[in-house]
Amino acid sequence: MTEKQIAELLTSIKSLTNQTKEIMTISECSLYTGLSKSYLYKLTHKEKIPFSKPLGKRVYFERSKIDQWLLRNNKGGFDEASQ
Repeated sequence: MTEKQIAELLTSIKSLTNQTKEIMTISECSLYTGLSKSYLYKLTHKEKIPFSKPLGKRVYFERSKIDQWLLRNNKGGFDEASQ
């Protein structure tokens, strides 16, 4: 195995680990949602997204709450149209 292959494998493992963490940092939430960090900060400032600041500075996001937030205002689709 080459160094490049090992590095790619490590990157894959890290991304899988990040997908299973329940509490995410702003960087992890940005990767998870596809939203920029600056936009996430803007949403937290306006209290438009669920977050916590346990120590007053760092922002943390709970994966299950972010999932719910991302799925809000569902406009339907195949499942609802076929019923």
